[in-house]
Amino acid sequence: MLMRAFYTLLWFVALPWLPIRLWWRGRREPGYRIRIGERFGRYAADAPSPRAGVLWIHAVSLGETRAAAPLIAHLARALPDATILLTHMTATGREAGHALYGDRVVQCWLPYDVPFAIRAFLARFAPRAGLLMETEVWPNLTDECAKAGVPLFLINARLSERSLRGYRKASPLTQPMFAALAGVAAQTAQDAARLTVAGATSVTVTGNLKFDAEIAAAALDLGRELRQRFGAARPVWLAASTRDGEEALVLDALASGALPAQTLTLIVPRHPQRFAAVADLLAARGIPFVRRSANIDVPADVNVVLGDSLGELPSYYAAADVAFVGGSLLPLGGQNLIEAIAVGAPTIVGPHTFNFAEATTQAVAAQAAVRVADADALIAEVAALLRDPARRDSLRKAALAFHAAHRGAADRLWAWLAPQLPSRSSGD
Repeated sequence: MLMRAFYTLLWFVALPWLPIRLWWRGRREPGYRIRIGERFGRYAADAPSPRAGVLWIHAVSLGETRAAAPLIAHLARALPDATILLTHMTATGREAGHALYGDRVVQCWLPYDVPFAIRAFLARFAPRAGLLMETEVWPNLTDECAKAGVPLFLINARLSERSLRGYRKASPLTQPMFAALAGVAAQTAQDAARLTVAGATSVTVTGNLKFDAEIAAAALDLGRELRQRFGAARPVWLAASTRDGEEALVLDALASGALPAQTLTLIVPRHPQRFAAVADLLAARGIPFVRRSANIDVPADVNVVLGDSLGELPSYYAAADVAFVGGSLLPLGGQNLIEAIAVGAPTIVGPHTFNFAEATTQAVAAQAAVRVADADALIAEVAALLRDPARRDSLRKAALAFHAAHRGAADRLWAWLAPQLPSRSSGD
């Protein structure tokens, strides 16, 4: 209790500065400047209104918002009269939610983890239950939901060994937070074991929802269109979801000249606020490039495209001969490789994949992905694959088979969750 009081005090110290931070981030991502009051439990007159039978899903960012699609489909079929409330913390997540679900959901920001803001949020929407995606658990959020009688479930849950060590260092704060959850549906047995050590009870394993997310036909069509714009006859490889520092490593390794002639390098930074920084990096090195947002055909003498668009990563994977999944060259934990595998892209990862450890290990073991040690090895592997169509085809078939074998998490999650959902919220 004392540690949570200190934690809350730190939030109150930070609160006056948070609107400034949001406004600053909004320079490059205007979505952060939308409805700032919601983050403090303040709702404008034209904000989404409370409705009966609210089921609340929190999908913090882009990946979680996409992963929620199979669950939202189950909810819509099984409970057509329920209102689905979708909350986010990032602008990309909110934008993706609007693009994917439109009027099928009500959207707002999840408030900051201060008691008065959470109480205001719960009072406005009176959810019958809350479903938190992956690792979005907060001490005051769980406490206020418990006081309000709102059961919270952590779904599609994952917890790395590194994160567990961090939680255990603050166990007087975090152990009650996990213990307050009504139930946890973990991605893997390893995640379940770590979540149990962290303090969670009623833990089950249902698999990874991201295997069940469908790649839209429109995304595949756009992939084919992009490939024509890139140059149908030239080799294309993708450095996807790259993080700060990785682009420089890739560009350094590219200087070896190992890639086949005319190979196009497509770089897609993980975070949109870094589009400008990567453009500056390319310009500083004197590397000619075309921005995806320019929406033009790539000239034959330009060998780099900067993927500065939102929501098009599946199309980029579909357009590439070989794909590298970023966040894994540096000790950042890696990004999700399932989307690449889902379209059959020959997939490469770096050495650091602890955020998606089991899925990555299994994919490599199934020869559905290749692991490399560093940026030089990455470019060497890309070059080898671009020169070996038969091996690319083998990787593609293995990827699609691996993806198909791991589907079904949404059905397992729903079978576990549905009997536990209250029939009505206290506010109905």
